[in-house]
Amino acid sequence: MGVVYEAVDDVLQRSVAIKTILPASDRQMRERLVREARAAAAVSHPNICQLFEIGEHNGDPFLAMELLDGQSLAERLESGPMPPQEAITTAITVLSALEALHRRSIVHRDLKPSNVFLSPHGVKLLDFGLARPFAFSPDQSATTLDVNVSPSWAEAALTLPGILLGTPRYMSPEQVRGEEIDARTDIFSVGAMLFEMLSGRPAFGGTSPIEALHAVLHEQPPALVGSLAVVDTDRVIQRAMMKAARDRYQTADEMRQELRGCLGRGDLSGAVSARATTRLMVLPFRILRPDPAVDFLAFSLPDAITVALSGLESLVVRSSLAASKYSTDQVDLRTLAADAGLDAIVTGSLLHVGSQVRVSVQLVAVPDGTVLWTHAFQVSLDDLFQVQDAVCSAVVEALALPLSSREQRMLRRDVPASSDAYAHYLRANRLSNVASQWLQASEAYQQAVEADPTYAPAWARYGRCLRVMAKYGTGPIVKEWRDEAEVAFQRAFRINPDLSLAHNLYTYAEVESGRAHQAIVRLLGLVRARTSDPELYAGLVHACRYAGLLDASVAAFHRARRLDPSMRTSVAHTFFWRGEFERAIEFDVDDPAYVSVVSLVVLGRKDEAAAICRAAHERTPANAHLVQVFEAVSAMTTGDRVAGSAAVEWLVSLPMFTDPEGLYYWAHAMAAVGDYDRALELLEKSVSTGLHSTSALEVTPTLAPLRSSPRFKALLQSAREHQSLAEKTFAEADGPRLLGLK
Repeated sequence: MGVVYEAVDDVLQRSVAIKTILPASDRQMRERLVREARAAAAVSHPNICQLFEIGEHNGDPFLAMELLDGQSLAERLESGPMPPQEAITTAITVLSALEALHRRSIVHRDLKPSNVFLSPHGVKLLDFGLARPFAFSPDQSATTLDVNVSPSWAEAALTLPGILLGTPRYMSPEQVRGEEIDARTDIFSVGAMLFEMLSGRPAFGGTSPIEALHAVLHEQPPALVGSLAVVDTDRVIQRAMMKAARDRYQTADEMRQELRGCLGRGDLSGAVSARATTRLMVLPFRILRPDPAVDFLAFSLPDAITVALSGLESLVVRSSLAASKYSTDQVDLRTLAADAGLDAIVTGSLLHVGSQVRVSVQLVAVPDGTVLWTHAFQVSLDDLFQVQDAVCSAVVEALALPLSSREQRMLRRDVPASSDAYAHYLRANRLSNVASQWLQASEAYQQAVEADPTYAPAWARYGRCLRVMAKYGTGPIVKEWRDEAEVAFQRAFRINPDLSLAHNLYTYAEVESGRAHQAIVRLLGLVRARTSDPELYAGLVHACRYAGLLDASVAAFHRARRLDPSMRTSVAHTFFWRGEFERAIEFDVDDPAYVSVVSLVVLGRKDEAAAICRAAHERTPANAHLVQVFEAVSAMTTGDRVAGSAAVEWLVSLPMFTDPEGLYYWAHAMAAVGDYDRALELLEKSVSTGLHSTSALEVTPTLAPLRSSPRFKALLQSAREHQSLAEKTFAEADGPRLLGLK
């Protein structure tokens, strides 16, 4: 559209840049050049390229501007990502320039690397050709902006109907949709640029403008990993790039201050790098010819591969539960990439012929469908673990994942030494997904660890199976199951102290036995070294809640979901304990959804709660424990004291029912039907066995009739003392910094 010349100002004897437009340019381009001049002239700031003069030559306008030495940010990024300290400092400087621009009620609208110039004397913001005035609406807290300024230079509309102005990868969603924009549009663009500066790749991919615009509207960039300061910076980027403008930073200065805090973390040396995680899902394998001898492998073999790859710092592997939703023969890669937030998938097929199994596996980039690696294996059922080992190695190599020495040991360590052990393990994994088959699963896990006593994943899964059997079982044997579960977990830790699977599954055993403090310290220690494992954050959601650290629980939830949007957590309970009942319903993933039922009762929507109970009754097979759960939660909607009391008494009479959270909810059931004494007894037991959230006791209306009781005040005081101790422990373990709470 134009040419920029280097020139000399004869009067002041200084070098300048002269920006012109081509003689054939239309009226809109001429007006845009004038508009750029007036926007630049409206703001004086050391990080905005200085305008000296606007004039005409042969009837065509030109701008005389500050001549800059150096290179554009776009040119700098051609050589790869920037060191974190340099990238963050650059973003801070851009935000400083934007703050000055926004104070004059001007939005840039075209922030991108080519419009940021890196000179020896600092960063300069360029090109105001798309700049325009804006005004915040009354419900926005941007009081620092001078919204009364209405620059006359921008009164003429320069946007043609149907024409999208801006650069697709860096445009905000509201800009893409053609909606009103303000300063928060520029903030989104800064977030996109900072992501690219740190990772060396655009925040939004696509091989065409349409694909890039679709990504801006519907996709999220992957999480960044590295030092704790990098993780904190990723949190800032995430907020800056929220799809809804109201969820972003409301001013450039607000974002700038957050980034200054990231610089102050103290671990941004030149040797530190930031990496964008690669997001992978191992889909269920297709059985080409149904055969009971191998059908279980369709899910269990991909699950084993998923577990083996989990814990690699540069790789986030979506859970097998999330992958199970895509078990159809035809998978739309674009839909899959957008829904699950993926960069690559592993697909496969199985065919059983005689004593052999033919396994075909592919690693595929999404959404474009490029095959990165493919291989076919012909193995006996006894040698299937070779497939897991080969696939894991191929994924690491094809994706060029940088592995630490710990990660290299981890991949080698979690391969079974016995083919029999692997076969039992895979079969047990499938059985353990169904409550009625837990006993058979535990027997298969036992066979696995007997065949290979050094196979840590089998010990970890065996421990989980025994734990749930003890929690929901009846009879004297449940104590034996609980003790054996503890032994199994400890064996897994001794074999592989780094096994994410063991740490994640053990969290529930710790918390339910009143050891939430220990779980928090253990998980925080792991997060310090492994910032990209969503399962560790999911564990912290659970453990922090029991200890009364509700803000930390929510912070851990956000980090887990940033890494894996499909990650299942127990955050619905946290929101309930905070009194955020609508959000508790929104994030309830349990079946039956008793958090939703209790929340709806609290909100006075008993008909909706009753409907959930009826639907759960209809789709759940007969199970004594679940039947009583239904009866207990249903009583809250009907007020049936007899039925509710009978159900709750059956539940709490289970020999191993010591879960403080369960006792807490059954106290709600008793309070809802008017049995206040029993409700108090259950709350007392809940607090004494590990539930220490004062908010959980203070905010719910269901417990209001109990709060004047001396017994309630005593248990509240006990919870407060334990919560205070947990806050101290959390601080000493560096929890606030690790979860971005300071």
